[in-house]
Amino acid sequence: MRKQHILSGKAAALPIENLDTDQIMPKQFLHGIDKAGLDKGLLYDLRYDAQGQLRADFVLNRPERAGTEILVAGANFGCGSSREHAVWGLQQFGIQAVIAPSFGEIFYSNAMNNQLLLVMLPEADIAAMMADAARLETAEMAIDIENLRVRSASVDTGFTLSARHQRMQLEGLDVIGLSLTYAPQIQAFAARHWQAQPWVKDVAARTRTRLG
Repeated sequence: MRKQHILSGKAAALPIENLDTDQIMPKQFLHGIDKAGLDKGLLYDLRYDAQGQLRADFVLNRPERAGTEILVAGANFGCGSSREHAVWGLQQFGIQAVIAPSFGEIFYSNAMNNQLLLVMLPEADIAAMMADAARLETAEMAIDIENLRVRSASVDTGFTLSARHQRMQLEGLDVIGLSLTYAPQIQAFAARHWQAQPWVKDVAARTRTRLG
């Protein structure tokens, strides 16, 4: 669970490269008009068989893996389509962070803008962390967001985040929340803009009034 600047919890290894967003969140779960229930669709074809029964051998279906919060995954995680539902489904399932050698570019932006932490590490570190995650006795991992370090039983290494993404993680902000921290500057800019060009203020409202 998140405590101050440390994200820690049970990890699971998902050693699949090029796991795309269609696999993370299949299309049949995109019909709703809100985010509710997406945890049921997460990795559906990996978690369930053709008869809709849970696959007992899939890592996230094992009883001892309940409460997994960190995934250690293969390269190019989240490639494919831009569906944001993949991020929301991971979060609803309880995943707070994914550690991998690389991520799909759009998925990376979607995740970081929604407070799903993504950590990129060299493949050698990922291999060691996957081995740690595969054993229950060494599956606990910690990500220090303030000092930008990640630790498992056999790995203690640094990682990088942009200043903006680090701030969002530390302050619990999504992209809308971050934008709202600049509300005074936005309002001041708007006031200056409207003073210099008053004809553009409330154009839609004035047009509706004029047209009755």
